[in-house]
Amino acid sequence: MNLFTDIRALVLDTLDAMARDGAIPQGMQTGAVTVEPPRDAAHGDMATNAAMVLAKPAGKKPRDIAEDLAERLGADDRIESAEVAGPGFINLRLAPSLWQGIVRAALTQEGFGRSTMGQGEKVNVEYVSANPTGPMHVGHARGAVFGDALARLLDYAGHDVTKEYYVNDGGAQVDVLARSSFERYREPAA
Repeated sequence: MNLFTDIRALVLDTLDAMARDGAIPQGMQTGAVTVEPPRDAAHGDMATNAAMVLAKPAGKKPRDIAEDLAERLGADDRIESAEVAGPGFINLRLAPSLWQGIVRAALTQEGFGRSTMGQGEKVNVEYVSANPTGPMHVGHARGAVFGDALARLLDYAGHDVTKEYYVNDGGAQVDVLARSSFERYREPAA
């Protein structure tokens, strides 16, 4: 289950129905139609630019296409509301039952969210340890945690992941640390 894919398919199917009904011309190119979260979460769960993309080729005003499309999308059980915004964007609020179904699936389906998106594509994730020559702080753990989490996520998405964790124990900084430690050792004890 991929919610974005499902809702994008709904938008494209609705555009096909509009073409069959003569609301827009047949054979419109829909490759540039997006369905994604809006920049401002207050505008809804998803937004589409379909009317904006198709207006010029259809020879219609974006707002006219958007109003027809929003009305048709609003009739689907998965859509709680479809509102036209600005010159022709459509903001969609998804039905609570849709979100509840996703949570239910996540809790009950083994391997929920696993993907074949990567299809065995090789990925090398490199991440480094903290600098041993400077003061340590919790931020140093971030690189290791982030790198490992990213590698695991890519693996879950179907990629063939190689992890390389670099221990920062070489180079000029470590040479300086070794020399200064040796000189401190040679000092008389106080």
